[in-house]
Amino acid sequence: MTCSWSATSLTCTTMRRSSLIVVTFIASALLSCSRSGVRAVRSYIAEAWDSTLRYQPSDTPDSLIGMPYPYTVPCAAGMFNELYYWDTFFTNEGLIADGRVCEARDNTSDLLSLVERYGFVPNGNRLWYLTRSQPPYLARMVERVFASTRDTTFLAGAFPLLEKEYSFWMTERLAPCGLNRYGSTGPDEDLIEEFITTASRRIGKDVRTLGWDAHRLRKFGLDCIAECESGWDFNPRFDRRCGDFCPVDLNANLYGMETLMAEFATVLGLEKEAWEERAKVRRNLILQYCYDNDRNGWFDYDYVNDSRSDVVSAAVFSLLFNRVLSDEEAASVKATLNVLEFAGGLSVCEDKEYPYPYQWSYPNAWPPTTYVAVEGLLHYGFRDDAFRLARKYIESNTRAFGATGQLWEKIDCRTGDLPVDREYGTPAMLGWTAGAYVCFDELLKRK
Repeated sequence: MTCSWSATSLTCTTMRRSSLIVVTFIASALLSCSRSGVRAVRSYIAEAWDSTLRYQPSDTPDSLIGMPYPYTVPCAAGMFNELYYWDTFFTNEGLIADGRVCEARDNTSDLLSLVERYGFVPNGNRLWYLTRSQPPYLARMVERVFASTRDTTFLAGAFPLLEKEYSFWMTERLAPCGLNRYGSTGPDEDLIEEFITTASRRIGKDVRTLGWDAHRLRKFGLDCIAECESGWDFNPRFDRRCGDFCPVDLNANLYGMETLMAEFATVLGLEKEAWEERAKVRRNLILQYCYDNDRNGWFDYDYVNDSRSDVVSAAVFSLLFNRVLSDEEAASVKATLNVLEFAGGLSVCEDKEYPYPYQWSYPNAWPPTTYVAVEGLLHYGFRDDAFRLARKYIESNTRAFGATGQLWEKIDCRTGDLPVDREYGTPAMLGWTAGAYVCFDELLKRK
């Protein structure tokens, strides 16, 4: 496959699952999600991919970091017009499923170039994102591109850069217990103050009125930056103390990276045993710290207080996505659907009282967590559950498209409609929403 770039064109070939779903919801879903409706969305996505392509090979005075290849941004206009780290994995999945492997490879190569330049993948290609990364999906992106191209030269070039990224996580983001955490790298005091202000505005509570001393207030700012690194900004999982937790999904993703690096080493004729040992150690630590026997579930580990989060979240499906668990252990993750699955989709967190109206919480259903859940369930043979979630996603987003002519960043898990605005208004988005849509449609067609 070849790629070409010019100035004018880019080309490259609240009802739970156990609850009754009202008849009107079923009727409207069936009506709007006929094949004609789905075809309309697929046609829109196929035509709209080009509108999210950007090419800026040089740094710009307004802080944009230049990328050597064209790249895909989440939104055609307005918000999110940079190359974002974990968004790109889900976007790439859709691009590959739509036959646009070249663009997925370019996106991945651009992220690798950021590792070469900075030693890690920043949140996005802006200078102001250099204080943090995002969930580590780069090895998975390399694996997907390699699976599509079988280009060992590409893989050999990526391998030392992935080693470099892994070193970042193991030196800059390692907790005393041996698992990893989110954090920040070198934020100045002005940025910390900015995050205190921004986070207060987004959660609707000025934390400066809570009587905290200067140390606690500063820590809140640092924890907010860490929570942005998690991609889940903001959410109830970490009790506004993100830096104190070893998130279950972060460590599942790093386990996945370790196993992938062992596989890459085998292909390239390199030593793999050290990577296999790292994965083995991490799995044991996840079992030790993230599994709660009394609740028969998996939770983020608070290493500062030697406790676990009290929030059930869709982050646990990363354990299945990365094949961390045995078949027997995976059953407890599947059971999470009883708490998180609703008529319109998969909520990112359980329905309970929280002190603030977080956007990464009930009742919002997000494409990346739904994608991870569907693929993870498939890995362990839970096909009925995976197909049901995929179908709900297709139905909800097809209905939203039929009503608005656009796809959106997230949806309401209760109804499948556009979500309640929390922290900021929901933007129209291609990105991971389209990526998951294309993949789920292809999955359902193969059923």
